[in-house]
Amino acid sequence: MIILRPLISALAALVITACASIPTPSNTQITDACALLKDNRQWHEALRDTARNWGAPMGLQLAIIKQESSFKHDARPPRGERQWFGLVEGDYISSAHGYSQALDSTWEMYKAATGKWGASRNSFRDSSDFIGWYVSSTGKRTGLGQYDYKAHYLAYHEGAGGYLKGTWKTKRWLIETASRVASQAAQYEQQIARCEALKPKFLGLF
Repeated sequence: MIILRPLISALAALVITACASIPTPSNTQITDACALLKDNRQWHEALRDTARNWGAPMGLQLAIIKQESSFKHDARPPRGERQWFGLVEGDYISSAHGYSQALDSTWEMYKAATGKWGASRNSFRDSSDFIGWYVSSTGKRTGLGQYDYKAHYLAYHEGAGGYLKGTWKTKRWLIETASRVASQAAQYEQQIARCEALKPKFLGLF
């Protein structure tokens, strides 16, 4: 046990370092899914696996991540007012965290539903899978088709129940944001489809 402790500590340090050193894509990459994914092959694999497993289009996944976190693995919402005469930072205004900005409660639901208890919101693959699970779940409850990008973002923000109740109808800012997400998702889909660098190559011949 004593011998294993240094090894465990070293491995933990490596994991923490790896998470802390994940680069945030440049503005040029963020506007072009081809450039973004050819430089991040593991992201492409994660998006593709999620699309296959849950039916959530890769473009929609990317557009949600772009809107929610701007591809920052440790993104968090703003803090509230500072406390104790401004000496102590206020609490975060919500528990949203990571690429997908999933709330604590929703993330726990995802882990319970999928059995992925070790999933982390700082992980791109786990965040991609979460979005796929969420899109699939809300799609079943609301009847939304997988390519109804705008409606899926409204449901992502309001929840399936909120979407069905129409809580979004009085939120003009949210409707406008959902329209932007939908346009971005469609653009990402086109960029991915045209990207030669992402097309499978057989035996390295073509």
